[in-house]
Amino acid sequence: MPGRRWGPGQWWSATTGRHVACGSAAMRGQLMVLDRDPEVVGLAGRPVRLLWRDARGQVRSWVPQLFARHRDGTAVLADCPSHPEAGGERARKAAKVLEAACAQAGWSYRRLEPLEKTLTANLKWLAGYRHPRNAGRPRLAAAVRETFAQPRPLIEGAEAAGDPIEVLPVVFHSLWHGKLTTDLETPLHERVLVSTDADGANGRGGPGSGDGR
Repeated sequence: MPGRRWGPGQWWSATTGRHVACGSAAMRGQLMVLDRDPEVVGLAGRPVRLLWRDARGQVRSWVPQLFARHRDGTAVLADCPSHPEAGGERARKAAKVLEAACAQAGWSYRRLEPLEKTLTANLKWLAGYRHPRNAGRPRLAAAVRETFAQPRPLIEGAEAAGDPIEVLPVVFHSLWHGKLTTDLETPLHERVLVSTDADGANGRGGPGSGDGR
């Protein structure tokens, strides 16, 4: 809504199969990164409100934007500022309190850097294919992985695997889930190199790319 810093929204997580509260473009960008990370097993939006008293005895509060649980049991609370100075002095003071509180809980606290525009656009495109319905038939999914065993342009591999209308959703689904890789720091187009090998596709764009972790 006009004039509001927080807007209602939901992100369907491929990691959990559930919706995560999301209210800003910057937060959605970080959700996309975390949702692709194979080490992340749990996600929540605005999970907790932290209350404390400052040096003057006044009650202060802060609601971190994201919570992520990792496969190894570690966890992180995070904020997703739209620019490094977002939130001003209040955010800086809250960050110190959150860092201390998380340390006591065995967690960590992060202010995640905004994503670069090209990476954000690429992730938004691939996210449209994150749902299991785009995984394709087992035989087709295997053919897609086989055709990209060596780096080759996206469209060439799609045509080699079958009808591009059927194959391309499987390719994009595989790119989202890290079964295929490409350089997500350059705009996606039909000639980008795609591979099953992260090094073969310039070593970038795999799960978790761009999350600053």
